Amino acid sequence: MAKERIDIYNEQEIVSIRAAAQAAAQVLARTCEAVHPGLSTKDIDDLAGSFINETGGKSASLGYHGFPGQICISLNDEVVHGIGSPHRIIEEGDVVSLDVCVRYGGYVGDNARTVFAGSTAPSMVAQLLTVTEQALQAGIAAACPGNCINDISSAVEQVATTAGFGVVRDLVGHGCGKNMHEAPEVPNCRQPGKSPALHPGMVICIEPMINAGTWRVVVDNYDHWTVRSADHSLSAHFEHQILITDNQAEILTCLKTA
Repeated sequence: MAKERIDIYNEQEIVSIRAAAQAAAQVLARTCEAVHPGLSTKDIDDLAGSFINETGGKSASLGYHGFPGQICISLNDEVVHGIGSPHRIIEEGDVVSLDVCVRYGGYVGDNARTVFAGSTAPSMVAQLLTVTEQALQAGIAAACPGNCINDISSAVEQVATTAGFGVVRDLVGHGCGKNMHEAPEVPNCRQPGKSPALHPGMVICIEPMINAGTWRVVVDNYDHWTVRSADHSLSAHFEHQILITDNQAEILTCLKTA
């Protein structure tokens, strides 16, 4: 991995990042609850936009390198970066991934979750979602001082590959604080050579993207944004923004209830 400047945030900055992360967590939770068959992905995007406005923040995705949506909405074989469309109707049995980034008070909160649109998910779908979330939790457990990014990557990879799923290699997690994408990159599989050490004050996003089939992905030739599994197998995506502390990582996007 190339050496890049990694921000170490002070306590005052961390307070602001926590607020942004909680705004993003609130929007993601409300948006996930709103997903049901019959709505278009544009309907979901509009709802998420209204939820973001209610936090007092703004979408960090809208306009980012020209991205046209409030959030990323990816269905079935779409891994990430799907764009809401009035012509894309959510159907019973769809697998829906939602990636929400909120800019609030000068900082960014970022998190993602995959949900099933319908009553009861088939066993393979349920396993894919469960394993992807377990991979995220394994990565978080490995995010402690004395470890490095590769320890996170290895933990994510082991959970997914043990279950027989493909770990997307071309997309990664990342630092996130003042900006949506900061150093360091956080791959979901171990990389050759040394990787950045973890230090208290680092804020990173761990986001396993796991395919039911191949790890390979392709980018849509029409919108140049949507990333799909190359074999059109189902994909799941879970993400938390975390703070490296002196002990266990703090999950900043774990929604706090009053």
